[in-house]
Amino acid sequence: MFDPHQLIALASVLRRGSFDAAAAELHVTPSAISQRIKALEERAGTALVQRGSPCTGTPQGLRLAKHAEDISLLEQALARDLQTNQTPRAHLRVAVTADSLATWFIEAMAKLPEILFDLVVDDQDHSADWLKRGEVSAAVTASPTLPGCDAHALGSMRYLATASPSYVATWMPQGPTPETLAKAPCLTFNAKDMLQRQWIETYFNTRVSPPSHFMPSTQSFLDATRAGLGWGMNPEQLARRSLRRQRLTTLLEDAPLDVPLNWQVSRVLSPALKHVTNAVVQTARAQLIQPREPNR
Repeated sequence: MFDPHQLIALASVLRRGSFDAAAAELHVTPSAISQRIKALEERAGTALVQRGSPCTGTPQGLRLAKHAEDISLLEQALARDLQTNQTPRAHLRVAVTADSLATWFIEAMAKLPEILFDLVVDDQDHSADWLKRGEVSAAVTASPTLPGCDAHALGSMRYLATASPSYVATWMPQGPTPETLAKAPCLTFNAKDMLQRQWIETYFNTRVSPPSHFMPSTQSFLDATRAGLGWGMNPEQLARRSLRRQRLTTLLEDAPLDVPLNWQVSRVLSPALKHVTNAVVQTARAQLIQPREPNR
């Protein structure tokens, strides 16, 4: 068994990035934090913290820190079930997509004041990897199911291929074609972002690699599209106002790209995170595209 105070100290150091910041969070001295980490490393028989600015965790340290946060989530659930007067605040590490964070996820967070969120932002096709590695407790992901996790369908994030009217007039005056799309600059969130290529393949049945500006910020991606730097796949929720004001236009009419999203939560923690799951699912389903019910 590991000492809980030592585990909490480790989690705080890795979350805050320094011994001093961890000491301030836990209301102890930096020396006390150092002693707890040293004792825990001796108990584990390996280094757990890579000293630096910021401090980072070794693989063993990250695993133990995650264990400490899991314990705090379970204790919070127990306190809630027992209806105690004080429910301790717990840290929850979640992998979430940048576009979800920019559109609906913060609303879900606001419904959970007893949770302190530690968010990891990644592409919807890669956020599941954080769960597979055991580095987060839950994730918003495009993956439908993951081993050891409970999955909840959220709906689809709808993307539209958009550009400024001046950009279209310059690069695609007769509309998009495989030839113009191969030459016209586009916007790409990062190296993992395949949305622009997926849209081209879906509606033009071809594969091209257009010149790209890399724009790893949801708001900057939208701003760059409006400024005419390139065309890109913007969430409909964010592009709607600019489309109404004619600051943006779609490259093709009625040509969305819908990306289904799921809430995946570690099965071990699923009961303790039921209230989190409810808040996330309810918020997402109210804002994302839902599948049509079949005609009876």
